[in-house]
Amino acid sequence: MKKILIVDDEPNIVMSLEYAFKKKDFEVFIARDGTEALEIAEREIPDLILLDVMMPQMDGYETLKKIRESENLDHTKVVFLSAKSKEKDIEKGLKMGADGYMTKPFSIKKIISDVEEMIT
Repeated sequence: MKKILIVDDEPNIVMSLEYAFKKKDFEVFIARDGTEALEIAEREIPDLILLDVMMPQMDGYETLKKIRESENLDHTKVVFLSAKSKEKDIEKGLKMGADGYMTKPFSIKKIISDVEEMIT
């Protein structure tokens, strides 16, 4: 079973993505901020992390930096899912080592198909 970690501080987004990925037989983990995300990622070693940029305490950029520094998470894909949709935001995320960048609002079908494509 593929593991996905959804990191977002908006409950409605988390719930809809969690439901959709569970229906597709993913093991789903949830974090509400970057600190919690790092703890769960180190423990569960997900195949992919969907990561919001704007979060309390530690933002998505800082979280990605720490994920990329972890040897345990070498093979984990990271995809930003953010309302920050300007070209410079997307470029920054990809330059920092994200494997993809999707913008909000989003299509759940598209996210699932993109994620499945990245990790199969």
